[in-house]
This record gives sequence, C-alpha cells and structure tokens, in this order.
Amino acid sequence: MSADRPGKPLKVALFGSGRIGHVHARNILANPELELVAIADPFIDGARALAAGTGAVAVSTADEVFGIEGLDAVIIGSPTSTHVELISRAAAQGVAALCEKPIDLDVERVLACRDSLRGNETPLMLGFNRRFDPNFSAVQARVAAGEIGKLEQLTIISRDPAPAPAAYIASSGGIFRDQSIHDLDMARFFVPEIIEVSATGSNLFCDYIEEAGDFDSVVITLRGRNGEQITIINSRHSAFGHDQRLEAFGSEGMLTAGNLTPTSVRKFTAAGAEEADPYLNFFLERYADAYRSELDSFAKAVRAGTACSPGFDDGLQALLLANAAEESARSGRVVKIGQA
Repeated sequence: MSADRPGKPLKVALFGSGRIGHVHARNILANPELELVAIADPFIDGARALAAGTGAVAVSTADEVFGIEGLDAVIIGSPTSTHVELISRAAAQGVAALCEKPIDLDVERVLACRDSLRGNETPLMLGFNRRFDPNFSAVQARVAAGEIGKLEQLTIISRDPAPAPAAYIASSGGIFRDQSIHDLDMARFFVPEIIEVSATGSNLFCDYIEEAGDFDSVVITLRGRNGEQITIINSRHSAFGHDQRLEAFGSEGMLTAGNLTPTSVRKFTAAGAEEADPYLNFFLERYADAYRSELDSFAKAVRAGTACSPGFDDGLQALLLANAAEESARSGRVVKIGQA
C-alpha cells in the first residue's frame, strides 16, 4: 500500500457517480495526498462522464475496483443498499473506506456487519460530514473545553430548502433515517450517551411525502445520561434557503452557529436594515468546507493507519436513535435507549 510509502498519494477509488460522487471526485482531485484511480457505477455512462479528464478509469463492478493493484482506499457514495457489501469487501482486503450514511436501513444487517468486522482494524469512516463543518466543530470544541460550563441544552435546527423528489422519498428510509440522522449524530457529537428519545411528526405541506407514509416535519427531543436536553427541529422545506443552526446553552453561557450567506455584505436603507444575501440554498454548497475537511481527516487516518472518527459505531448509534425516533413518533411513547 502506498500508505506505507511516504510521499506517494494514496490510491483511491470512488463508488457512485451521482451528485455526491461529483463532490467527492472534485475533492479527491484537489487533495495532493490522494490519487483518483477509478470511478465505479453500474450505469457506466455516468462513471465515464465523471472520469473524463481525471485520469481515473471508469468501471461498472466492485470486482474491477478491488482488483486494482495497490488500492489504498475507497469512497462509497453508491446507493445505501450497497454499503454493507462494499464496507465488508474493503475491510477484508485491508482497503480503507469512507462510506456515506447510513450503513444500511436495516439495523440487523448493520449489527451483522459489525460482528463480521470485529478484530479488523482497517480504517473506516462514516460520512457524517457535519462534524467537520468549521462552525459546528468550533462550537463542539469550545463546549468540550468548558467554555460555557456544564452543557444543559442543545438545539439543532435543520431544514431543507425543498422536499426531495417523490422517487427519492420512497426509497430514503423516511425523514428520521435520511434527514434527521445527521442531526442525531450531531447530538452525539456533543452528548455521546443518549438514554431517551421522544419525537413527533406532522404532514404540513407535501402530499407525496404523506402518500409515502412519511412525515415532512418532525421535532425530536433527546435526553443525555447527565440530564442534558437536546431538541432537533427538521423540515423538508424552508422558504428562505437551507436553514442550518445550532445553539449550545450551558451553566455559564451560550454558543451559537448560524446560517451562512455567500458574502458578509449587509445593506442598510430606509426600507430596512441588515439586508443580506440569501442563505446558501443547497447542502452541497452549505457543507462544501465540511466535505473537504472530512476527506482530509480520512486521508490522514489512512496514512497513519489509525481509527477514523466518526466510525462504524457512530453510524450504528445514529441509526438506532433514528429508529427510536420513528417508533416514538408512531406510538406517542418515549423510547428508552439501551446498549446494542
């Protein structure tokens, strides 16, 4: 492996040529520590289009990827149903993996995958990129340093600019496993031990989401082992752009991270004050820095042969919380969280 040969880029293959694949491909090419050697997608035309001009080969199967000599790492941006198989194959061959969330929609498959990986120390990172957002990570670090005393309440607001298409919603696993799971992981980033989950869901504006048996708006309340109160507010739409905010309230103060705009310019006229640019309107724009930092952290872990964070267990715990939130919203009961 080139991970053992300092100075040579790590050989990386990418699974998936969709929109997240484009993000990863662009970031790999911009990272001097990495060399993009292959892009895999059963829809070979998509792989070829993305690979054009990159020096990477386009392939259609996992066998072709794992047959590449000296392969150091894979990034898994393919459909969720492929994640367990690709994680398992990568680990079996000693190839590091960065896998987008979730590991799988079926927690039993995730648990079986975990069992099969016991004792395997091949680096594996879960794609909870919001941990790498410079604003959110700064708040978390300052809370951990005791800057606001004991953390008492955490509020996470995450609203998409518009609902995803009906076809995506139908296969997404529902709002808790698709959208909320990022915020549930963020909650664990601040409060690793969650012992209780309650949630409510509503259908307020999107007919096809309701027809799919899903919610378009949810509120989740979590309780940490030390009594910390965490509130997550999610919506599938926001008239003013991608609404991504966080507030940490402690015994000695508060830290907040607000929405981002393309510039910090503000306009003041008789018609109004503090008029600003619209918020960044898509997650790929809002979290562009986070995706780059995530990849950099992954490359460093692969080079050093150390464990990645967030890792497999973070993916499992976030899925368990998402399932508990779904159960609570459907049953109207508080769900206790045990050990898995």
